[in-house]
Amino acid sequence: QLVESGGGLVQSGDSLCLSCAASGRISSNFSMGWFRQAPGKERKFVAAISWSGQTLYTDSVKGRFTISRDNAKNTVDLQMNSLKPEDTAVYYCAARSSGSVHYIPSGYAYWGQGTQVTVSS
Repeated sequence: QLVESGGGLVQSGDSLCLSCAASGRISSNFSMGWFRQAPGKERKFVAAISWSGQTLYTDSVKGRFTISRDNAKNTVDLQMNSLKPEDTAVYYCAARSSGSVHYIPSGYAYWGQGTQVTVSS
């Protein structure tokens, strides 16, 4: 299971930290990712982290978002700074049994329910 938390309504330029707690068969040697889906649009890659800490980001969030993980707690965080209205979306945490980073949604077998992030201008 994956459970996201930390979403909310903020203003442009504000920060939010999303957290994802993994349990069950999702262990710390899984790679984890964050995706987002705006209304009427496809689910898109945001960031990913391997079991060893290698990270990957989509270009639009580089320098603003940071993905990190705590393998002891089996959690993954997404620190989002300098938020923009175009960051508004439902954010999903995902996990895959391969330890390498991956940016395609179909490569992830496990998904959370999502958490809404709304950035007002």
